[in-house]
Amino acid sequence: MGPGMFVIAILGCGDGSAQCQPVATLPTRYESRSSCAAATGDALMASTRFEFPELQAECRSVAAPLSIENRQAPPRSQG
Repeated sequence: MGPGMFVIAILGCGDGSAQCQPVATLPTRYESRSSCAAATGDALMASTRFEFPELQAECRSVAAPLSIENRQAPPRSQG
């Protein structure tokens, strides 16, 4: 995958990976999916405060923050 930013989402699941739901998104951002994936094991080991039969970690793509120029409202049309 091309350039982007990724975060690790921790999912809490019922028995057998059924009914997974997001329980946390870690604040660290990764510049590639592979560097994010390499950190998922440690993220799971640190996520012991959730009471689910099973926890999973997955990398999710996040949009890069907009620059100040892109956040300004478009000009209104006169008419």
